[in-house]
Amino acid sequence: MSTNEPFKVLENFAGWLDHFGEVSWDHQSFFAGPIGRGAKALYYRHKAIGTAAVAPMVFCEAFFPSARKWFHHPIRLPIADAHYAMGFAFLYEATGDEFYLDKAVHFLNELEKSRCTRFKEFCWGYPFDWVTRSGTIPAGTPLITTTPYVFEAFLQMENLQPGARWRRVLESIARHVVADIKDFKVSETASTCSYTPFDKVGVVNASAYRAFTLAAAAKFFDDGHFLKIAGRNLNFVLESQQPDGSWPYAMDGKRDFVDHFHTCFVMKALAKIHVLTGNDDCLEALMRGLNFYLQNLFAEDGMPRPFAKAPRLTVYRCELYDCAECVNLCLLLRNHFPQLEKTLETVLAGFLKNWLKPDGSFRSRQLIFGWDDVPMHRWGQSQMFRSLAFYFRETAREQKTIHYEPSTIRQNVRDLRAA
Repeated sequence: MSTNEPFKVLENFAGWLDHFGEVSWDHQSFFAGPIGRGAKALYYRHKAIGTAAVAPMVFCEAFFPSARKWFHHPIRLPIADAHYAMGFAFLYEATGDEFYLDKAVHFLNELEKSRCTRFKEFCWGYPFDWVTRSGTIPAGTPLITTTPYVFEAFLQMENLQPGARWRRVLESIARHVVADIKDFKVSETASTCSYTPFDKVGVVNASAYRAFTLAAAAKFFDDGHFLKIAGRNLNFVLESQQPDGSWPYAMDGKRDFVDHFHTCFVMKALAKIHVLTGNDDCLEALMRGLNFYLQNLFAEDGMPRPFAKAPRLTVYRCELYDCAECVNLCLLLRNHFPQLEKTLETVLAGFLKNWLKPDGSFRSRQLIFGWDDVPMHRWGQSQMFRSLAFYFRETAREQKTIHYEPSTIRQNVRDLRAA
């Protein structure tokens, strides 16, 4: 595949984003408002009664996705802003066009505004109350599954345009990840970490995110203390891997499902940690993890499958988020595991054939019947934009040259604004 096709998709998407705006509904919109939150909380307390309470939302999710507008309002999501910042930074790296650098800086500016203001250090979470099995996490609570993306976005900008501003934010995030996110010893060599500053759950991808963030901070700041903490979280991730190569969502004996994008989260963290530290245990775990991944988390057509074994009723066949994380993972690992090149080509071809909308945005889900075409920045628009931009940068580097017309996207944006 040449660089032209994905770049055209990227410039069309950027034009759509400028026209559509930077707030959207979300995967959680059905359960972010008072009605949905109450129904979901009841489900976790009393499953039989609660199933009836959440049934209308599940029905709408499966057959009437646009009904999200009845349950909550469009919101700005920091995790999406971080992905957009990284995506535009990749485009700047590939093209040298300052237009994309300005877009990346814009999203970093927005991230500085959307930090969790109740905390001293820079950190980010969800802008809505999130009902979970363990209780409700209030809006503005830092999440170790969100903050690392922002760290990565600011680190990317610091590498492109070193400056005291970016460094101050990075220093603050690192302090937060060390001090506010808590460690819990599970063995002589391993510790799990909290998901927020207030819980004790043993979610595997949470420890993977923290291990990567602190490994990156250790290298950037040349601080061995960060690496020591990261090592214990990394060991928890390695020790959580099952004999078949999989990672359950959590090591709590309850949430033992294995799904596509959480598996990608864990493996991409291991891939990045290996690059940062040269830890061969990461590569060994990845080899076993990829065997499970390729055999159990893809459908017959080669597109991502949501679950290895669905833990509950699933109303969709394929998820944009899964496609985005698959592309990202393949790009990170294909040099070590060449078999991923075929997976990458299959998923990109399937995406380009079936998931592009006329307005430039992407379909969100392939449902059992039809499609969910509601554009949701966090639930996979931003992730796919970043993954495609990452692919474009990597391909441009390999080909040494690109066919790029710097005026095209600007004209698209002007036309959309005029309309």
